[in-house]
Amino acid sequence: MAGHHRPVMLAEVVESLAPRPAGLYLDGTLGAGGHAAEVLAASAPDGRLLGLDRDPRALELAGRRLKNFSGRIKLVQATFDNLERELTALGAGLADGVLLDLGLSSMQLDEEGRGFSFRRDEPLDMRMGAHGPGAAELVASSSEEELASLFKRLGEEPLARRVARAIVRERAKEPIATTGRLAEVVEGAMPMAERRKRRLHPATQVFQALRLAVNDELGMLERFLEQAPRLLRPGGRLAVLSYHSLEDRRVKKAIAAWANPCTCPPDLPVCACGRLPLFKPLGKLGRPGEAEVALNPRARSARLRAAVRTEAAA
Repeated sequence: MAGHHRPVMLAEVVESLAPRPAGLYLDGTLGAGGHAAEVLAASAPDGRLLGLDRDPRALELAGRRLKNFSGRIKLVQATFDNLERELTALGAGLADGVLLDLGLSSMQLDEEGRGFSFRRDEPLDMRMGAHGPGAAELVASSSEEELASLFKRLGEEPLARRVARAIVRERAKEPIATTGRLAEVVEGAMPMAERRKRRLHPATQVFQALRLAVNDELGMLERFLEQAPRLLRPGGRLAVLSYHSLEDRRVKKAIAAWANPCTCPPDLPVCACGRLPLFKPLGKLGRPGEAEVALNPRARSARLRAAVRTEAAA
């Protein structure tokens, strides 16, 4: 499966990180190892990489893909909000580059039995790792109010209340335990006119909301962004790929705050707070080109933001 995985915006990511020999690079979302392999190749002969992923299957596949770099890599089963802890444990100092490729990988989406896709009828799981409750448990135990809030907040679903009501009604008849059944309930809750005008499947935003909640993806991103300035040496680079506005807004806001941390009143002629920029944005927002989207339609929503660490203390 790793052989069919296409790393999104590979050239742009490598350009943003600017790998060099002897550099130390952190990949917090290793996946099948496509980005990592290119970073290691570009930082030859002695660049090193610490790769994290919560998914044991991903680590297994990445280990095979990166076997030729075995003396220069360390792979750890952990979530990316633990990067600071794992970097400290490595004892190698600060990093020269940090990469996050957020969200669901093609590998996870395509693998049967994971419950991420409504294109197959399978157990409603959606866990990226092996621990914690899955989506079926969340659907079964949450109140109508909780489900509606979840779908609105994490899925930006305009008919969140209507969908939540339908789920509660249908689960009272029998458990909603499969992806196919959930997709059927969500679609059935929407008027035909609403279904016709949507570009994507009617269940897309509900599935996104459940996946984000089950895996605490936005919570992890916020915890990572809090520690990011402490991970990089001056001149080190951060690159983050996101795939929907909830992720991208958080990354954009963090970079803007790092680049302009002054808290002085705007009418004050000279800065008195003494806060210095922690990062400088690196170029404009990156998007995949038409050729890449044609080869890999799943890349169409990707957004790349990058920044370079300044000399200021975190």
